[in-house]
Amino acid sequence: MVLAIDIGNTHITLGGFYGDELRFVARMSTDTQNTEHEYAAKILNTLSLYDVKRLSVSGAIISSVVPALNRIMQKAVKLICDVDAILVAPGIKTGINIKCDNPSSVGSDIICACVAAHHIYGSPSLIVDMGTATKMMVVDDRGAFIGVSIMPGVMMGLQGLASGTAQLPQVSLDAPPSVIGKNTADCMKSGVVFGNASMVDGMIDRINEEYGRPLPVYATGGHSASIVVHCRHEITLDSDMVLKGLNIIYKNNI
Repeated sequence: MVLAIDIGNTHITLGGFYGDELRFVARMSTDTQNTEHEYAAKILNTLSLYDVKRLSVSGAIISSVVPALNRIMQKAVKLICDVDAILVAPGIKTGINIKCDNPSSVGSDIICACVAAHHIYGSPSLIVDMGTATKMMVVDDRGAFIGVSIMPGVMMGLQGLASGTAQLPQVSLDAPPSVIGKNTADCMKSGVVFGNASMVDGMIDRINEEYGRPLPVYATGGHSASIVVHCRHEITLDSDMVLKGLNIIYKNNI
């Protein structure tokens, strides 16, 4: 088994691959205060939960947007699986070109999602990743990453409403029955759910106009399922694109 680990700002996502088959996906909270031993225990518990023997893990690969955890997670994987985890970083073979002002500054999660889109669905494509931040990436006809737009994430906006105002409460992330809300909770849900869906639709229109023709759109990330169903564009949902991209990159580097 290959263990794919995506370290995000809010959650760490683990995926176990046998070949191209994703056998399990699990999530844990991101905490920069945890040691390698604490993360090793969490990963070991996750493997046990899915009945995976730790020594059956033959390789591992890590994508991270939290640099403080990079070495800690590599040590944790080494402790429990006795393998040296590959870190997606400048110099690694991704299988796609990166055409932007500073390629080394592109987040590894962005690269992984674009790799998955190119190899699984083909190019060109527009990928919407709705996690802590909402990112909209473009892969051109030749499979090269050419740029991204980054916006505040769904929960960032929702939490900002509640924490930055005196009378607005925390609410769940589900669509209300009407765009025109008639109570406080539904008003907030309308703005967050339908507002984010409208933002995605509007950005798709602008990106298509700039690119010169409509692009196939794929959505991934923890909040994508709640939002893209309310978009008016046709969007293919694939919640595990970053993990799938990690698995593809792993095979390019062994």
